[in-house]
Amino acid sequence: MMEWVEVSIKTTTEAVEAVANILYDAGVAGVVIEDPNDLNFMETDENSWDYVDEAIFDNDYEGAIIKGYLPETPDLVDKIELIRQSVELLPQYGLDVGIGEVTTLEVHEEDWSESWKKYYKTTKIGRNIIIKPTWEDYQHDGDELVIEMDPGMAFGTGTHETTMMCVMELENYVQPNSTVFDIGCGSGILGITAAKLGAQKVIAVDIDEVAVDATRNNVNHNGVEEVVDIRQGNLMDVVTEKADIVVANIIAEVIILLSKDIRQFLVEGGIFIASGIILDKIDTVKESLISMGLEILKVDTMGEWAVIVSKVKDENHE
Repeated sequence: MMEWVEVSIKTTTEAVEAVANILYDAGVAGVVIEDPNDLNFMETDENSWDYVDEAIFDNDYEGAIIKGYLPETPDLVDKIELIRQSVELLPQYGLDVGIGEVTTLEVHEEDWSESWKKYYKTTKIGRNIIIKPTWEDYQHDGDELVIEMDPGMAFGTGTHETTMMCVMELENYVQPNSTVFDIGCGSGILGITAAKLGAQKVIAVDIDEVAVDATRNNVNHNGVEEVVDIRQGNLMDVVTEKADIVVANIIAEVIILLSKDIRQFLVEGGIFIASGIILDKIDTVKESLISMGLEILKVDTMGEWAVIVSKVKDENHE
């Protein structure tokens, strides 16, 4: 019998649609909406909701509560942290998410922070990248780049398809003189990968203090602190440089919003690696990137997820 975890997000009426999309992208089959402010809207657009819980009438919380249900699969911890990270990123794109609190039922974070480790094993990604938990032993050959990770409660163990695809694309594009931005860095896995692949400079950015702490610990553990510059905050506020490569493992909605500004963070001919995109959002993300002057180089998929690699067009050769 499959076990399920309820993920509950406290937010605002304004952010209901975006937060519901985050849950759908994480793999929930349906969402429960508790929002007394939107009962009138429900009557005019009944297809917007799967179900309105009667608890809405008893709830003391004045904003909206959105719930979704995820099965207890090996990548559950990554999905929950991806949801948290994605909700935290929404304010920088003009959405008031209110409290933005993400909680789970049936899985208590203090227990989960240890019990998830049984799901996390050494994984080979791409041609030569080995992602290894710090608590496991691994004998590697001379060509392999070993990245040791202890994500804590930050998103990014390396075992999720979206992370794997980003790592594989970094392996394709990072050069010895590359400057790489890791946006929404989570545990730091992508920034560390770029550094290990020989990038000259990496800037890892996350709005979440937990993620920044996890990234700092993992950067130090991998000995790449001279290359990786870790910054907490919104991309627009903490980064003024330009990169050869920007990698973002977030969700489709945030990538679409990010695409509006991404050119100002990339050099001419710069590469944007974007993942966290569910299959039915591929065309929407591609259209957004193209409309902002980027050229689609590659779309690849793994499981239910996609990575899109795009490039800032050379204006002299358009």
